[in-house]
Amino acid sequence: MRPQEIDINEYNYDLPEERIAKFPLEQRDASKLLIYKNGHLSHGVFRELPGLLPEQALLVFNNTRVIHARLHFALPNGKPLEILCLEPLSPAEHQQSFSSTQAVHWKCMVGGNRRWKSGEIAKTVAGPSGEVNLSATRIGRTADAFEIRFEWDDPTLAFGELLAAAGIIPLPPYLNRENTPEDEDRYQTVYAEEEGSVAAPTAGLHFTDEVLRELEKQGAQRAFVTLHVGAGTFKPVTADRLEGHHMHEESIFIHPDTLQQLAAHLEAGHPVIPVGTTSTRLLESLYWHGRKVLDGGAAPFASVGQWEPYEGKPDVAPAEALRATVEHLKVNGQEHLQGFTRLIIAPGYTFRICSGMITNFHQPRSTLLLLIAALIGKDWKAAYQYALDNSFRFLSYGDSSLLLGQGVR
Repeated sequence: MRPQEIDINEYNYDLPEERIAKFPLEQRDASKLLIYKNGHLSHGVFRELPGLLPEQALLVFNNTRVIHARLHFALPNGKPLEILCLEPLSPAEHQQSFSSTQAVHWKCMVGGNRRWKSGEIAKTVAGPSGEVNLSATRIGRTADAFEIRFEWDDPTLAFGELLAAAGIIPLPPYLNRENTPEDEDRYQTVYAEEEGSVAAPTAGLHFTDEVLRELEKQGAQRAFVTLHVGAGTFKPVTADRLEGHHMHEESIFIHPDTLQQLAAHLEAGHPVIPVGTTSTRLLESLYWHGRKVLDGGAAPFASVGQWEPYEGKPDVAPAEALRATVEHLKVNGQEHLQGFTRLIIAPGYTFRICSGMITNFHQPRSTLLLLIAALIGKDWKAAYQYALDNSFRFLSYGDSSLLLGQGVR
């Protein structure tokens, strides 16, 4: 069966509300860890992870950082309005937008938009040097979002600083609660660095400095990539057949040295284990971008479409695809690979780079659950039932799993 023909109703399960973790555990690495290996299920505690990984494993982490993307305004009539900043439009690059001291344009979702008839809205923000007036003007709209221009009256203040002062961390909608001071720290990974996400790569929330040190002692290698997580990660599949689902687009960023590290690891036959579905999507997208390079059809700015893997093109060695991208960057005078991916990984997909995954437990009828099913097949049902039977906590602040693909020892 082609992935486009998948009936999403087959990827549904009963998730009781009480099994959704509304708050994080006191200790990050005290979460439960489900272990799936060649069809066998067991469980332990996350801090035991370093001793459970296959030999010579390379762990790939998404070092994106969640921004204070939720901005609250009041309309002239006093009604509340919320703007959720999704991604920059002008300047289009995240760091350029965050460092800008002049007006910026962002793609945003707007809660209460129907009440916002016209004109700009404004609020006063407590900046480092005193009060700052921040205004927002609706410029236009796309199918599912709006273009908003932000302006402020302090030319010494960068937009990133303003956002940090004026906004709040956007928690997942299914938590259905207000932010607490604890979320400022706990809804970020300990290795978060590159600002740009509106949701955390939650598989990484379990890692502590102690676990990272133990991984190093055990000989596990590490690599860092960046995929800025968008609000689309929470978008359920509403169409009955997968072909009716429009996959969300997310920004990716990776250094050529990391591409070389991945290629060398794959050539040596060692397993690559991404931390989270975001790292998995990025790694597999790298293969398909490399295929475009080898076929002579790649632009310097990387892009991977939703259905590209399912077009029946013959495979090439993953390391060859990665090294082709490195050479492509060199020829085009680029110091890093930047672009976006809309890749959907669903049953029927063949993994080219990833040998397994560390991940949390995902919503029913979601593309994230489809990704899990692509990796371990129909065993996803047994794994999720095992988690439910053994009191695992689900979703962003929930427990974790180590899923190893077939043949990984």
